[in-house]
Amino acid sequence: MERKKENSEVLLKFLKLSKNAETPEYAFGTDVGFDVKAIENVSLFPLEQKTLRTGIAIEIPEGHVGLVRDRAGIVQKMNVHTVAGTFDSGFRGEVSIMLVNMNEKTVEIEKGMRVAQIILLPVVKAKIQEVKKLSDTERGKKSFGSTGMKEIIRELNKISKK
Repeated sequence: MERKKENSEVLLKFLKLSKNAETPEYAFGTDVGFDVKAIENVSLFPLEQKTLRTGIAIEIPEGHVGLVRDRAGIVQKMNVHTVAGTFDSGFRGEVSIMLVNMNEKTVEIEKGMRVAQIILLPVVKAKIQEVKKLSDTERGKKSFGSTGMKEIIRELNKISKK
């Protein structure tokens, strides 16, 4: 079945705050997130978290949010992850990316390296209301591991002991 392509583009304005800043860009036309790059060389020691500058400010369109996400390459090759980041439409400061080195060795982030991607999403605002009781569901209050993971792990442990 062929789908009609919908125009889902919005205008993302950006401002270079540094002469070293590079234009954020989608590497491929089908990419969901656009890449942002570091404007400085940074050493990240094992388990260290650091904020990297990109030298740009962006104007997220009203009714949207920019969510910072890992780039698969930097995770796979260096075991460096982004720390959650959210850019609201009212923010006009520099886009900074927090990274954490989960590697056992010091990692070098080089100027011009693509360090994260930002995904633009439309948002729905909630009307927030306090209530006396929430509706019942099949899952209820079951939390982490409530969908059978505990049983799977228990069975895997039994197998590994054999």
